[in-house]
Amino acid sequence: MRAVFGVLSLLIVALLVGVLVKKQLGSMSAPAGVAAGSGPSLSPQQQSNQVQQQIRQTLEGTLQQARPMPDEK
Repeated sequence: MRAVFGVLSLLIVALLVGVLVKKQLGSMSAPAGVAAGSGPSLSPQQQSNQVQQQIRQTLEGTLQQARPMPDEK
């Protein structure tokens, strides 16, 4: 019985990890697809600058979010 619960819990964890990886890869590929699909009129330098700006904005937005403070006991 213990082995069944062990295998079942490993299966659930593997499923959760798969879902999280899929979400992460989906969020990473969306901005790249937008930059790449923005048209052939942009030079490689302009595309590079656009990607750098998007990364900078994302990083700044992440740094502005407040971290949850642990409860002191």
